Amino acid sequence: MNTQFELSTDKKLIDIDFVHSNIEKSYWGIGRTKEQTAKTIENSLCFGVYVKNKQVGFARVVTDYIFFGYFMDVIIAENYQGQGLGKMLVTDMLEHQTIKNLQTLALKTKDAHEFYEKYEFKKIGDSALWMSIDKQKLN
Repeated sequence: MNTQFELSTDKKLIDIDFVHSNIEKSYWGIGRTKEQTAKTIENSLCFGVYVKNKQVGFARVVTDYIFFGYFMDVIIAENYQGQGLGKMLVTDMLEHQTIKNLQTLALKTKDAHEFYEKYEFKKIGDSALWMSIDKQKLN
């Protein structure tokens, strides 16, 4: 892991302008207002990536903290892409104590299936978007 980058779940460190401007540019965040972005942060388990106190990455998990978690808004600033930060962020999320204990994780992606397959996410049925990790044991 690159030691110049810091990961944190402290919401006080989140740069709402950074998060919103990057989400606004994404295919999934078109039309989202800054107020909506702020509310999603308030209601989620958030992960930030920082370099010298500047935010360069973000992701959040909507969760019940027991059974289910939904990975959303995974972003790395364009000028920091290709440095392994997305891998570092998703690895950190999956190793977080809350996330590790969840039975089911889900996400939707239009273009990053191969990336998430490396973390054991699998496509759900014939959906072009949905992926999950399901650890629930069925008898």
